[in-house]
This record gives sequence, structure tokens and C-alpha cells, in this order.
Amino acid sequence: MQFGIFTVGDVTTDPTTGRTPTEHERIEATVAIAKKAEEVGLDVFATGQHHNPPFIPSAPTTTLAYIAAQTERIILSTSTTLITTTDPVRIAEDYATLQHLSNGRMDLMMGRGNTGPVYPWFGKDIRDGIPLAIENYALLHRLWREDVVDWQGKYRTPLQGFTSTPRPLDGIPPFVWHGSIRSPEIAEQAAYYGDGFFSNHIFWPASHTKQMVQLYRRRFEHYGHGSADQAIVGLGGQVFMRKNSQDAVREFRPYFDNAPVYGHGPSLEEFTSQTPLTVGSPQEVIERTLGFREYAGDYQRQLWLLDHAGLPLKTVLEQLDILGEEVVPVLRKEFAALRPAHVPDAPTHASQLAAATPEKELIP
Repeated sequence: MQFGIFTVGDVTTDPTTGRTPTEHERIEATVAIAKKAEEVGLDVFATGQHHNPPFIPSAPTTTLAYIAAQTERIILSTSTTLITTTDPVRIAEDYATLQHLSNGRMDLMMGRGNTGPVYPWFGKDIRDGIPLAIENYALLHRLWREDVVDWQGKYRTPLQGFTSTPRPLDGIPPFVWHGSIRSPEIAEQAAYYGDGFFSNHIFWPASHTKQMVQLYRRRFEHYGHGSADQAIVGLGGQVFMRKNSQDAVREFRPYFDNAPVYGHGPSLEEFTSQTPLTVGSPQEVIERTLGFREYAGDYQRQLWLLDHAGLPLKTVLEQLDILGEEVVPVLRKEFAALRPAHVPDAPTHASQLAAATPEKELIP
């Protein structure tokens, strides 16, 4: 089981001080958070891709390569890579380069993106979102697996005798997750290829996540990749922790009440009861996270959103300390005890390389 954090890279005013961080400060904070995640023993750090204010992660491979140079163990990923508005040739080249620079410590999550104005900035139409995701990923899948590609589709110029460089490290393409909040088509795409499916799991009730994950599992089995319970599933989540619930709620409430991301809709109490957002003690986070297994089954990756809504860097780093010292060690033990032996771990470069390398014959 992999545990980690993801960021959407929002630049949001701290409602308790009225101060808005600069883009430079937010970018530097992203790096500091990733390094802290490794320090406290987490497995994964993922950053989003946005091209519109108030977000700063428009160049995820640049950021992740910089982080890779300053870390040793943590897996670097995305949340998400826009397969619709980013050319698949560009994705193939950029992420294969990141794979080499990180010595295989990376994977990526594909997503459509749901911000309408961004599509025309890249010459696309949001009404083509699903077919773009399907066609572009089909090409990317080939670019990483075939040395020479001839290809023609609807949404980009044809390719003739094209070789994407650099080739994937050790001949092993980066592992791909397909991330979605509400799109069954993306769950279907993940199942078709036997890739991972990451259910964003924030802003939506458990019943919705259950439906999406179950659909992916059924289709994963339908396409012959293994039994439904062997499908590779990841879940998102949001937490804010203090020693007791009262302190956590009191401190987090102004951030929840004022952050645009929450839409000024349901109250904090309503939101925490209807979605995975957990504001409370470390024990409450442990119990809530273990409960995800009841409707998602045994899964392989749990990522939390910590640095959002204007929370200052100091507070986010404190949250990481709590997560690494008090929450994740317990969850590792509990999830490991519950996981059946036939359910696989999340693929890594090392595990994929080992699976692709035949054992040497013993010399008598």
C-alpha cells in the first residue's frame, strides 16, 4: 500500500491573515512540501497540471525533475496530466525524460481537465474531451511501446516513421493511472489497458466513488487483466488534523468557509459527513481512511490533499509530521493485515522491470 499527498497548486488568500502568497512562494512551497513528504516516510508526491489562475503547476515535469534531484526515495507523480490539451508526443518525451532523471521514481495520472476556457487556449474544444482523451492516450500508449510509429487520427497531424525519444528507461513505460471524479468513460479506459484507476474521491459522496470503482473493477476483469479484486485502485482524500476534533474544526473552519474550492455551499459539518473530508484527530483520520476499504475494496494507493484553501506552509508541514508519525504507520499495518495475498501492490518501475526480466537459468 502506497501513501502520499497530492497538490492542486492553488494560490489562495489565507483568510486568517488576509495575505496571499506570491506565485514564487507557492512554487517554492510545493518543493518544500514534497521534500517533507519524503522526510516523514510517505511514498508518493503528486502535483497537478493547471494553466489558469489561481494555480501555479503549469509545468509538472519541470517541478518534478527539480524535486527528483533533491530526493532519493519518494515516487513522483501527477494529479493530473492533461491528456486532452497536452500533445501525446510532448507527454511521451517529457515524462520519459523525467523517468530517466528520477531513475524510475515516477508514474503519472492521466485526466481530462474540466476547465472550459483552457481547451481553446490549446486549440481544443471541451466538447471533444472524451474522444480526445481516448485518441491521445491510444497514441501515447503506442509511443512508449513501439520504436517506430505510423499513426493517423482526428485531433493531431499524422505521424510517419516517428520515434519518441528518449525511449523509456530499461524499456519499461511509466506506469499510468487514469484519474477521474465522475467520468465512467475514464474508468473504462483504465480498465481496457489494464492501467490503474484513481478515483479523486473529494467533493463526492462515498456512494459515487463506490459506483466508479466497481465499474472499473468489473471492466478490468472483463478485459482479462485479472480478477476484479486485483484491479489497481487509488483513492484521494482531504484531511486536517490536530490532537482533538474541537481544535481541528476551530482552526480549519475559516479556511473551509472562505476558500473558493468549497463553493461556499454546504457547511463544514455537512461536507465532512457527505464526503471523505476528515477534520479531526489522527485517530479519526485512521478510522475514516480504513472505512474507505468497505466500499472501494482492497486498494493500492491513498493520497491526501493537505496544502489547499490558503493554509500556510508552516501548517501544512505540521500536518505532514502528524501524517507521517501518527497516521500512516498505523494504516500501513492495518491495511497489510487486511489485504489478501492475491491482491497485488501498486506497480513501480522496479517491480515492472523484475516482471519483464526472465530469470536466468541455473548452470548445473
